[in-house]
Amino acid sequence: MDEETLQQIEQIIGYKFHNSNLLAKAFTHSSAVDNRFLCNERFEFLGDAVLGIVVCRQLFDCFPGYLEGDLTKIKSMLVSRKTCAKLAKQMGLHKFLKIGKGMANNHSPMSMSLSAGLFEAVIAAIYLDGGFDAAADFLLRTFAPLIEKADAEQTQGNFKSLLQQYAQQQLNTSPVYELLDEKGPDHNKCFESQVVINGRHFTSAWGTNKKEAEQKAAFNALVELGILEETSAEQFE
Repeated sequence: MDEETLQQIEQIIGYKFHNSNLLAKAFTHSSAVDNRFLCNERFEFLGDAVLGIVVCRQLFDCFPGYLEGDLTKIKSMLVSRKTCAKLAKQMGLHKFLKIGKGMANNHSPMSMSLSAGLFEAVIAAIYLDGGFDAAADFLLRTFAPLIEKADAEQTQGNFKSLLQQYAQQQLNTSPVYELLDEKGPDHNKCFESQVVINGRHFTSAWGTNKKEAEQKAAFNALVELGILEETSAEQFE
């Protein structure tokens, strides 16, 4: 990799390498070399692991009110190969990937698999060159907008998560859901649920299953706490 290309890539990713050979290897696909130990496949493996721990720690710190299931949903979207490929293409990294002539003639270097692998390899190269902090800095800068968007999408309509986050951050406690009643035959039951926070009982709600009843009860609590307006109930329609 020539000096000019190296500088272009460093400018894009916002990191200057001490060992440029690591960067060159990250941009070398297996189709471009005879020895697969000279390509970026092993870098992909390491980069995927670094990406996972950085994103998980960031979500853990940023969303203390989210339970494991909520965190897992956001994490799965963020670390997916689809997301990695999208980021690589947005940054223009795929333009610098070195691939074999046969692949260049028959396949697009912009394919999702190639782009995703390249992004993971870049993470590994930064990690190997500058350590964990350098890799984390790159990832947090790159993923910040996606984390904000994922949080908004996860919270929208998920009133239990929103109430959980508010209760833990503002009241230092967690909501408790009480099943008050159930009606109807086994194949078509309805359930009534109520939220209790620090001994305060909020307006109950009915749903066609326990999950829906709890979501509606959480919404009622959010309205009574002044967090949401009643017009938000349109999301249940």
